Amino acid sequence: MGRRARDYDERDVRVRPNRRGSRPRTKERPAHDDAVVGMVTAVDRGRWTALVPADGEHPERVVIAMRARELGRTPIVVGDQVAMVGDTSGADGSLARIVRVEERRSVLRRTADDTDPVERVIVANADQLVIVSALANPEPRPRLIDRCLVAAYDAGMDPLLVLTKSDLARAEDFLAQYEPLGVPHVATAVLEPGSAGLEELRGRLAGRVSVLVGHSGVGKSTLVNALVPDADRATGDVNDVTGRGRHTSTSAIALRLPGGPGGVGWIIDTPGIRSFGLAHVEPARIIEHFPDLAGGAEQGCPRGCTHDEPDCALDAWVADGHAGPGGEGRLDSLRRLLRARSDP
Repeated sequence: MGRRARDYDERDVRVRPNRRGSRPRTKERPAHDDAVVGMVTAVDRGRWTALVPADGEHPERVVIAMRARELGRTPIVVGDQVAMVGDTSGADGSLARIVRVEERRSVLRRTADDTDPVERVIVANADQLVIVSALANPEPRPRLIDRCLVAAYDAGMDPLLVLTKSDLARAEDFLAQYEPLGVPHVATAVLEPGSAGLEELRGRLAGRVSVLVGHSGVGKSTLVNALVPDADRATGDVNDVTGRGRHTSTSAIALRLPGGPGGVGWIIDTPGIRSFGLAHVEPARIIEHFPDLAGGAEQGCPRGCTHDEPDCALDAWVADGHAGPGGEGRLDSLRRLLRARSDP
């Protein structure tokens, strides 16, 4: 006969007493109705700098904050509107807590390369992507510009192409390849107050939140210093051996432009880039920004069409005149942008 199983009673139940001062956990989070909202202008080693606008009781102030524990790893980037509690006075030595990231109007993303599935948020709530490229020294990189255009279209941002060093090369020759896209552009040579190119650029930036991107050495930091005289962004030269610029900006920062007739604008300067991964961008989202071609894709393209293959219906759509007089150039531009996702 086997051993009889033991009968259990209440003496075998071990009750763990509550720790002194502990409270039961709850999934409910405080509403933080008293939180103040500010715009993140800089990020530095776990501290966020946010500008809180003036209200009836308090003047405009700069608040330093840390991320609240309940936010976990929620990304908080320059341009975000964040709700803060705690010491939001902005006094020296004060530290607030970011308890909420407000809904974003737009998000500019990139991946490390085209095989990396992890998206990295660069900037939030911008409405214009300013792609800065030199016409010479260093030579322009059309593929990188194309990738930035794809990122702008994907984020729902308006692109603006700024060509520096126009005294060294003709801007018209380079701009011919972007004419079918209708990308607005500004060419600058001398970045001095009152110069035609600089004043035109000021007008296009007024009243908007603009992100500046470009590879190192194109004069982006010099441009920022000309637009915001007290920005004091470090500048560098092009390496004579490699032909590449040296990284000078090491982190993104939002700078307020001097007020003008078009309203107060912001520029967000970002570190120089040498690649712009687009693994997160679906081709279907790119063609949405070509409404004159999207109709042909919907009506005749086979499922999964890359729009750059023999069975693509866009060739016939353009040949029949449905895309207008500039349709052929527009189709070539679309296919160039689609190839930019896989051509480094």
